[in-house]
Amino acid sequence: MKIKICGLNPARDVQLCIDLKVNYLGFVFYEKSPRNVNLSDIKILSNYEKKNSIFVAVTVNPSDDFINKNLIGHFDYIQLHGSETKDRITEIQNMGFKIIKAIKVKDEQDINKHKEFENADIILFDTPGMQKSLEFPKNLITKLPVGTKYALAGSISEDNVENISKLGVNFFDLSSSLESQLGYKDHHKIKKFINKINELKN
Repeated sequence: MKIKICGLNPARDVQLCIDLKVNYLGFVFYEKSPRNVNLSDIKILSNYEKKNSIFVAVTVNPSDDFINKNLIGHFDYIQLHGSETKDRITEIQNMGFKIIKAIKVKDEQDINKHKEFENADIILFDTPGMQKSLEFPKNLITKLPVGTKYALAGSISEDNVENISKLGVNFFDLSSSLESQLGYKDHHKIKKFINKINELKN
């Protein structure tokens, strides 16, 4: 099982997630989000020994200028939530990044859009809510392609992750379900979730 925790604070949350062996650590660059990272905080990330954790910049239609000024040297992956095309994915990969392409799923035909982005390194199936934590429709989970390339986001929590994993999902992306206050990760909730994942692995 792989875990990505999104909406992290560069100073407050990173060491905990590295220590808990969280696979992917996501940092949001989207001004409308309560989890938006202050650009001056990016340099804090170079202070950490990442071990096996991977740093992900979560973006919406990032420009080459933004990527060059802020992301190169600090992040391993860029997550794309905008209208990026297959060709744009290749362009960003050529800048030295791996790509997570998010696909908003409202109905079954949305799932098939992942075929347009087979050059992405990871496909993230998400709800249309972006930051609003909508629950992913359970009837569609069984329709998702299975494999380590495919991740699921949308109201995943300690309470439902076991049932979702039984439907074939093994890559989970969490954000608001690990918060007690909007935009601030609850370290107790993170620990409890990772403990649950470790139980399921065993």
